[in-house]
Amino acid sequence: VQLVESGGGSVQAGGSLRLSCAASKYIYFRYCMGWFRQSPGKERERVAHINNGDGSVYYADSVEGRFTISQDGAKNTLYLQMNSLKPEDTGTYYCAAGRLTWNGRCPNNFGYWGQGTQVTVS
Repeated sequence: VQLVESGGGSVQAGGSLRLSCAASKYIYFRYCMGWFRQSPGKERERVAHINNGDGSVYYADSVEGRFTISQDGAKNTLYLQMNSLKPEDTGTYYCAAGRLTWNGRCPNNFGYWGQGTQVTVS
């Protein structure tokens, strides 16, 4: 499975960006699809995920109310709509896919990763 992100760029604070992640094949069933980011000097952070087992959605506290994760199964594409961007949102954003655990939860470790796309907010 290959994941390819796009949509990153530079934007002023308060602006918006939409990231896309195209999967090489349909993998959503029994998978958790997520967005992570890594900022300089910080550990990789889980920003949001969709559990395709029960449909639940998770957002990090730092992005709740500003970011929206969604997906289009017909296009094998995952999205992250980012509004009201702040300088602290700057980082490399990664799309990831992880198989659901035996009890239907999103895993701690995701098995498939994209190459990342840079988001810079000034």
